Amino acid sequence: MPAIHSRPASSMPPLVENDGTNTGVPLDQPSNMMDSQPNSMDNGSNTSDTAMAQELGGDDHHDDQEDGVTTTRKRKRYHRHTQHQIQELEAYFKECPHPDDKQRKELSRELGLEHLQVKFWFQNKRTQMKNQLERHENSHLRVENEKMKSELLRYKEALGNIGNISCPTCGGHRINIGDLSFDERQLRNENARLKEEIERISSIAGRIVGKNVFPNNSNDYNSPNPVDFGVLPAYSTPQSDDGEGYNNGGGGFEDVPILSSMINGPISEIEKPFIIELVMAAMDEFVQMAHLQEPLWFPSIENGTFMLNQDEYFRVFPRGIGPRPIGFVTEATKDSSIVIMNNLNLVEILMNVNHWSSMFSGIVSRASSVDVISTGGAGNPNGAIQVILAETQIASPQVPTRECYFARYCKLRVDGTWAVVDVSLDQLRAGPAVRSRKRPSGCLIEAAPNGCSKVTWIEHVEVDDSAVHTIYKPLVSSGLAFGAKRWLASLDRQCDRIASAMVTPIPTNDMVLSTQESRKSMMKLAERMVNSFSSGVSATVGNHWTTLSQGNGTDENVRVMTRKSVGDPGRPHGVVISAATSFWLPVSPKTVFDYLRDENTRTEWDILSNGGLLQEVAQIANGTETGNCVSLLRVNSDNVNHSNMIILQESSTDPTGSYVIYAPVDISAMNGVLNGGDPDHVALLPSGFAILPDGPSGGRGAYNHGSGGSLLTVAFQILVDLVPVAKLSLGSVATVNNLIACTVDRIKAALLAQPT
Repeated sequence: MPAIHSRPASSMPPLVENDGTNTGVPLDQPSNMMDSQPNSMDNGSNTSDTAMAQELGGDDHHDDQEDGVTTTRKRKRYHRHTQHQIQELEAYFKECPHPDDKQRKELSRELGLEHLQVKFWFQNKRTQMKNQLERHENSHLRVENEKMKSELLRYKEALGNIGNISCPTCGGHRINIGDLSFDERQLRNENARLKEEIERISSIAGRIVGKNVFPNNSNDYNSPNPVDFGVLPAYSTPQSDDGEGYNNGGGGFEDVPILSSMINGPISEIEKPFIIELVMAAMDEFVQMAHLQEPLWFPSIENGTFMLNQDEYFRVFPRGIGPRPIGFVTEATKDSSIVIMNNLNLVEILMNVNHWSSMFSGIVSRASSVDVISTGGAGNPNGAIQVILAETQIASPQVPTRECYFARYCKLRVDGTWAVVDVSLDQLRAGPAVRSRKRPSGCLIEAAPNGCSKVTWIEHVEVDDSAVHTIYKPLVSSGLAFGAKRWLASLDRQCDRIASAMVTPIPTNDMVLSTQESRKSMMKLAERMVNSFSSGVSATVGNHWTTLSQGNGTDENVRVMTRKSVGDPGRPHGVVISAATSFWLPVSPKTVFDYLRDENTRTEWDILSNGGLLQEVAQIANGTETGNCVSLLRVNSDNVNHSNMIILQESSTDPTGSYVIYAPVDISAMNGVLNGGDPDHVALLPSGFAILPDGPSGGRGAYNHGSGGSLLTVAFQILVDLVPVAKLSLGSVATVNNLIACTVDRIKAALLAQPT
């Protein structure tokens, strides 16, 4: 191979090959050179000719022209990565773009590579992604610059052609621009600008679908088939033969051109430019919406948040992502709050799918990262772009979950605030049953004193809500079920929980929670219990509910499902029946919450306690609201089966909902947790209650004053057989059905008898 001579670094080929097969630095390169190379790459500066020659895989031969001395070094052999190694590295990069030293060493052992090869491969990959994003950003800025120049020239031309202007009232001549009036000239200029915009969009769409999206007569605005001005045809609702739009919930997307039949497949190279341009436009729209007030947003006294003025929105943002699909309704709310978390820590949680779904476990039932388009800058997520598939829920089987396929983009703005925006990609890969989509939504995060952050949250979705049960319609349509207020309330409660776990306990006589480690273990076990309850009671895809009619002429039907647990240390082995029902109570959510969490009134509704009194033996406060705590309850009963059991309970409340969740735990297992054991190996079957306001009247002001009705969901999980392969008997189903019916009757009798 010919030697590589000195030449300017700007003329060198790219350091990272497009096929991703470069091996990085040679195995026998001196350590000091290896240490210097990644720093130069991350800073974007030029590397030395020797380091570049080694990176390109050529001979290690350098001619020293200044000294006139030619040093010939031993020819080195280089090996490209195998296809398997590349695939494994790419897959690992999607999950963890910044592996630490321990992870890199483990990966190098698995793939048979040197540790430094793995290190430089990840650095090269990050540099490649960063450069790609910068190129697209520069292209976007150039287009915007050209548009501004065009606008400036147009205004200069208009001003120059006005000529001498005289007052018509005083007998002066009319204001003309050539042979046209000023208004006519403005309309023609606007018409020309729209034509340019159509050509630009058509060019972008053509790169995606492989053909010109707009017909040849697209400039004829009087044609019988007017052009749709959406970014892609898939943005707009498909039309039937009679001109009416299909209902998306009815499978009307079959004829929409899509790039892949698998919505969760990896993003192709031809899709990435479109996604990058889409998230940048979404970021601009989102930031404007976050700063605008009335008339775009108007305050809602009923639910204590801001609602979107739809007419004003389409006036300010006429293009967006196209018209609302037929049969969909809009839910758009904005809210802000101060949370106890550093702004950078919060951004990092939002940009990690696993941490995000864990932080909002009550809302996010399932989430996965489909692809990572950009990992952002060095050491922070600025500029990061991810493609995510997620499902959101509320704690009731009577409200369908919402699955959304979207891109998430993070940006550090010039004023120091962070912005994280989501926007749907259903127009890119429309599925056969898309029932919800996100217009630009997300949060604006500002640093606040004392390590806190001010968060402004916008949730703007379009959804098919036809399957929502009647009693939940007011709650869902108000935005309290899935809107900005609920996301912020959940974030605020979780931040309080994290802060409580970090507080050093005051020394007391409490022998149960005597150390910080025992508190953390108990809270971790309670967190797993709450997450299991939330996912187990919702209408998520994995829950196959069967409805049992009560036969009493009401809508309080019980839904049941069975699960067979095998090999899961966090669940008892055997057949488990889950049963849930939801109903309305003319009692305030606060009254219901206080009644159900009180151990002194538990015997009035808890049939399984067999009349035994409960005593609280330990408590951890995990929030500022009264009632937000984790408790251990002992059953004082003569029943031998209860002598070795203890109840773990967590109660929590915020303006959008309250929860009382509990699970019986073996005393020996709990003692192991409190003494430093692994909470993940304690078998739990959580049951409990979800208490939601019945509509906007249950918002922040009304909720705290105890007015408005409640939507109560009661859910049980019961182990009916210790053999996982056993068949479920009808008697077991009938027993669970009677149990939940009796519990509901007792709760109603107790609450409705209380004075209002």
